[in-house]
Amino acid sequence: MRHTSKARPTRWWALICAVLVGLSLAPAAVAGNPSASTGGTASVEGDRGTGWVRNTLGRMTLEEKVGQLFMTYAYGETADTQAAADVARNQSTYGVDNAAELIDKYKLGGVIYFAWSNNVNNPEQIAGLSNGVHDASLSQRVATPSLIATDQEGGIVARVGPPATQFPGNMALGATRSTNDAQTAASITGQELKALGVNWNFAPVADVNVNPQNPVIGVRSYSSDPALAADMTAAQVLGYQGAGIAAAAKHFPGHGDTSVDSHTGIPIIDHTREEWEQIDKPPFQAAIDQGIKAIMTAHIVVPSLDPSGDPATLSRPILTGILRNEMGYNGVVITDSLGMAGVRDKYGDGRVPVLALKAGADMLLMPPNLELAYNAVLDAVRSGELTEKRINTSVRRILRLKWDLGLVGDPYVDVSDIPKVVGTPEHLKAAQELTDRSTTLVKNDGDLLPLAANTGQSVFVTGWGVTTTATIAGKIEERGDSADVYETGTNPSEAQIQAAVAAAETHDVTVVVSYRAWVDSSSGQRELVRRLTATGKPVIAVAARDAYDIAYFPEVPAYLATYSWTGVSLESAVRVLYGEVNPQGKLPVTIPTADDPDTVLYPFGHGLTY
Repeated sequence: MRHTSKARPTRWWALICAVLVGLSLAPAAVAGNPSASTGGTASVEGDRGTGWVRNTLGRMTLEEKVGQLFMTYAYGETADTQAAADVARNQSTYGVDNAAELIDKYKLGGVIYFAWSNNVNNPEQIAGLSNGVHDASLSQRVATPSLIATDQEGGIVARVGPPATQFPGNMALGATRSTNDAQTAASITGQELKALGVNWNFAPVADVNVNPQNPVIGVRSYSSDPALAADMTAAQVLGYQGAGIAAAAKHFPGHGDTSVDSHTGIPIIDHTREEWEQIDKPPFQAAIDQGIKAIMTAHIVVPSLDPSGDPATLSRPILTGILRNEMGYNGVVITDSLGMAGVRDKYGDGRVPVLALKAGADMLLMPPNLELAYNAVLDAVRSGELTEKRINTSVRRILRLKWDLGLVGDPYVDVSDIPKVVGTPEHLKAAQELTDRSTTLVKNDGDLLPLAANTGQSVFVTGWGVTTTATIAGKIEERGDSADVYETGTNPSEAQIQAAVAAAETHDVTVVVSYRAWVDSSSGQRELVRRLTATGKPVIAVAARDAYDIAYFPEVPAYLATYSWTGVSLESAVRVLYGEVNPQGKLPVTIPTADDPDTVLYPFGHGLTY
């Protein structure tokens, strides 16, 4: 199933689809459909799509329609994998050997790729897997191409690694204040995903991170400012979809003000309706106004929007009443993973899929028991709890998305085109330049920075991350200084702190990397930075994720916020350390003090330069 060229496997499918579409257009023409008679390209294309959707839906059995509502993962590098480990995991999860058999069993509407499911090991492999997935989908009685998704947000959530171009993530984009940079990042990401056969990116994150202790969103958000988040969201929607893939704004109605991770619990958002309108709604409305093709739901309870206590994914007042009726959204609504505790705890796995559809969702993502979920929906239709008309409405949207993405007739990718698109020098250069504009110098007492290069000074690099600290040290050595590394993890012990302090006293400068130091379980990081600062030696803290860390060691003399630990972010950090780049980033969030969340330590928009 792994194709090196897209031409060979698709010609006959293209011919079949052309014939089917041509036949399906005939009734519209006979009926005097205005768009069919005017000759306008957009109108004709829209009519062709409507005809294909109508024809395809009309040929489907109920079982095939229900299959289209589901998207899930399969283990394996290829769609027809026979690798023992992947086959064993697929058998345990689904009772099939591979993705091709899974599609054949359930007639799935799409699949999602992850690293942990062995799907995203290198560009050529990903493209081959995508082509194999389409082979399986187009081999069904009613042949429709697959929606193929992943989460390539940038920064800390990026399923496809190098050599694909890596970006620093949403909060770094917010720090640039540049919608052009946001659109560029999305456009490049979209082009590269499309070259790999991924036609749907579960991005951008449209949540407004107003809670510094948000455990699941944080730097995945652009900002704590709704207007900035809305502008960035719209720009990225334009970038992704302009590259020919679908975007999905998430997590509606807004996951930015929670201290609970919906993967492990049920967050309750206490915003009033007015606060929701002012804070959470604007980025999603901006996405809708920009023509976003999909919106992903959140497993959060918002009593002001629905007092029932149901999570938004299962809430008809939220998904139908607000999203569709009030906000005017007509595209695909996909749930977040149905394996998350935030949606499972109240009703159980057998009821959740049915309730999500009744609420207004169209696609059901990753139910923990696909067999149970699939049969639950079938049974709900047969019992009359769900009507087949309701199923048709969602399948119609899903099929329309496939048409609008240009998948009908030729969904395949040419593996030989990958080097022309993925990780090109032009893309890598753009990513680095963009990241250089995001790095934020929050504090620089006594003009400690920039450091002078090629002076032979000794630099001690410590703190979080084996790769992170080693990468920074290597880049320092490239600039003519010596560097020693002592990695101490997320919560260093007293012995580790003492060893780091002793080493710092023998070096000219110390760079300490922090990672979520605001979390209580990271109290050792806070003590490490305080004790390093107490040596009186020059100390520079680099926050490799959340800018909020400085609230827990405000005495550190110099502090950089990078918003991620990607390679481009670490390169930018060292460039700023040595003055090769004049820091331009501005805080996209307010940093409160550690003791009082209402007291501002560093305001929104703060950022120093040289």
